Amino acid sequence: MPEFLTTATMIECTMGAAPTPFIADPLPGAPTENGLTAATIVQMVTAKNIVPFGMCRSPANPTVASATAAALGVLTPMPCVPLAAAPWAPPSAVTKHLGIPMATAMSVCVCSFGGVIKVSQVIPGGAKTL
Repeated sequence: MPEFLTTATMIECTMGAAPTPFIADPLPGAPTENGLTAATIVQMVTAKNIVPFGMCRSPANPTVASATAAALGVLTPMPCVPLAAAPWAPPSAVTKHLGIPMATAMSVCVCSFGGVIKVSQVIPGGAKTL
């Protein structure tokens, strides 16, 4: 069985400065592990499931691009506002909740500003085999 992405699993963005905990939606009947809810692949909403990763250093982020231009081309990180471009992939090949595949600890999601969001640290009770 796959390891599912669960609430409290630490995630990171390749363009962010700090890891943050993932927050799965508490869906009725969704799989849990040690009381932590597992996520489906469509749980990638900014500020709800994926919170900011500190400072963003992606030049594709408009605020970073503007600050970098103002600093005469010196990369100037700005506060992260993650903007997931697509669902978590690859999904679990065997487990679904209400017809939607589950996200696993191996799933990644891409930010519209060029970062890749992935599991950085599995904590006790998070991203466990269900």
